[in-house]
Amino acid sequence: MKLARKQDAKGYLVVFIFFSAFLYSNGSWADNLSDLVSQRLNYMKDVAAYKWHNKLPIENLARETVVLESAVTQGLRFGLMTTGSKSFFAVQIAAAKEIQWYWFGQWRQHPNRIPESTADLNTSIRPALIALGENISQAFVNSDRSLTELRVEGLSPPMIIALNDAAQAVALYPDQLTQIQGSGLLRVGTTGDYAPFSLREGTGRAQGVDIDLAENLAQSLGVNIVWVATSWPRLMKDLHEGRYDIGMSGISVNSQRRKTAFFSLPYHQGGKTAISRCDDSGKFNSLARIDQASTIVVVNPGGTNQKFVDSNIHSAKVRVHPDNRSIFKELLEHRADVMITDLIEVQLQVAKNPGLCAAMSGKTLTKTEKAFLLPQDNIWKDYVDGWMNTQETQDLIAERFGVHVP
Repeated sequence: MKLARKQDAKGYLVVFIFFSAFLYSNGSWADNLSDLVSQRLNYMKDVAAYKWHNKLPIENLARETVVLESAVTQGLRFGLMTTGSKSFFAVQIAAAKEIQWYWFGQWRQHPNRIPESTADLNTSIRPALIALGENISQAFVNSDRSLTELRVEGLSPPMIIALNDAAQAVALYPDQLTQIQGSGLLRVGTTGDYAPFSLREGTGRAQGVDIDLAENLAQSLGVNIVWVATSWPRLMKDLHEGRYDIGMSGISVNSQRRKTAFFSLPYHQGGKTAISRCDDSGKFNSLARIDQASTIVVVNPGGTNQKFVDSNIHSAKVRVHPDNRSIFKELLEHRADVMITDLIEVQLQVAKNPGLCAAMSGKTLTKTEKAFLLPQDNIWKDYVDGWMNTQETQDLIAERFGVHVP
């Protein structure tokens, strides 16, 4: 995979617009590790030129630490054991500096070879390096790990040997549970927009039932939590891309999700029901009365609420509101008439907003269960289910909901 470059009036500019992301979205990764590492290291001439013109030092230990930690964490998406991946990426950083020092030496000896202009490090070069770094991590899963044929000007034979040895030592975790315990990190995917399960207000950490349960799960594992922001439209994509180990955000169990993911044991039962302004609640006490041309139904995108509305609302006008945290204002401020969501959320919003009422007096249009979303890994699912069956976890669930879970 070659990254295209083109000339402009001010010099060359890296033009690639995340070609690797395009390949990923189409299910086709470039999997030749040697080619990918060569591409990344060949960018070091561009990095060196930028630093030369901007009088920046080659070595930046603080930045190197950030890059290394990011690479190791990203490797968890593909199951790379942290010890091996950290060693490899540390050697790759050393190789990158060796090439930059080589070019500085060349330009000191031959000033006429100094590039007249450079691509911008922050807006052009680093995005390319980040995309290549992701592909390099992925390539460890299936590709030949031999790096003996690297062809990069300024890269010494001893450094090629060091890179090859480090690549050969990278190993994969056998399962998700071993990865979590081995890395010391539990990556929790949460939307932060769905009270009482997970709600983030402002810039603070999300609060809610699932957040408390995530902390308890991490404690049972003896690991730290990494909070991974996801969204309802991206929920399954982020899981399949390995961005989190467990989804905890009041996620409804349904057959579509079950096709490509596992669920834990359920921890809450409920169903879809309607909420509206109290003055209008008598008008919307059935699906037939909601689904009228004069009604505006508001819905948040990407989850089971939208799926229900798409399947059952045919005559009413549907407005998609992108932020579930502010969606109930649409009712209070008369920009919509009804929202159909889970009974527990209706109960919570009625308690918080005196102007809102349950339109169906506690009745539900569906029967649903909430559970934690998991990758298709039996060992990890068995652990989570076992944790859920402990008395401590059951007591915590009952306490947070204020009722005993059936």
